[in-house]
Amino acid sequence: MKAHPLSPVLNFALLLPLAVAPVAPKAQVAAPQVPQSAVPQAPQVPDWAQPGSSNHQQVAPPADFHRPTVTLDKPIGIFENQSDIGGPLVPGDASYDPATKQYTIRSAGYNIWYQRDEFRFLWKKMSGDVSLAADAAFPTKEGFGDRKVVLVIRQSLDDDSKEAMAGEHGTGMTHLAWRAAKGEQMKDMEYRFGGQLTDVMPNRIGIEKHGDQIALFISLKGEPIHQFGPPVTLAFDGPFYVGIGFCSHQPTTVDTGLASNVTLENRADAIR
Repeated sequence: MKAHPLSPVLNFALLLPLAVAPVAPKAQVAAPQVPQSAVPQAPQVPDWAQPGSSNHQQVAPPADFHRPTVTLDKPIGIFENQSDIGGPLVPGDASYDPATKQYTIRSAGYNIWYQRDEFRFLWKKMSGDVSLAADAAFPTKEGFGDRKVVLVIRQSLDDDSKEAMAGEHGTGMTHLAWRAAKGEQMKDMEYRFGGQLTDVMPNRIGIEKHGDQIALFISLKGEPIHQFGPPVTLAFDGPFYVGIGFCSHQPTTVDTGLASNVTLENRADAIR
């Protein structure tokens, strides 16, 4: 005999609790792992590149140390292009204001010295005689004392190129410096102004190439710019690179130098 659909047997079955499948605990989601190579690393500054401190003085880099120069396709003002000579650990930058005729140059770089250089260089290729002059200045008093605005003649854009340089330091010290051949150590004639001119920053500096004679020009307090000290003999093969630059004298610290009223002539006896 068939059971009635609502018989006690079936009713009892309907009252049985349903079996519930166990719920698996949520898996712990691990945080994504960032490859070590993708984490920005602070530039590694070798000991020899550190500027003066209470317990360390900057020394020459190893003889075989070089970094490639980075050249941009970026004309500026009267200059054809610009380069970070020696590949400073922090890239440089530059701008030009035609209204004020002022170049603002921002750069790190441990030095323009020893047997290789690091600085931002605004340049033009030239041959023959050259007269280059500029008002050099620093927008702030803060900064390493040996930072420098420079007027440069270089045989190449290599970090160890033969070169001649007129430089004005943050302390006011001015010098004519030169590297007689590729890879050699720099030499210079330094001028510090004392007496009644203590702490005077030269108003204007210049560099002239007349044949193989390279001379420093200077105006201390606005007087007509004039040759200062004897020239040095240094031969360049044309074309070579002529321009202005700046170096903070600190490997990873960007500072700023100013060069205004820049004049550049392809002849000697034209410093003004």
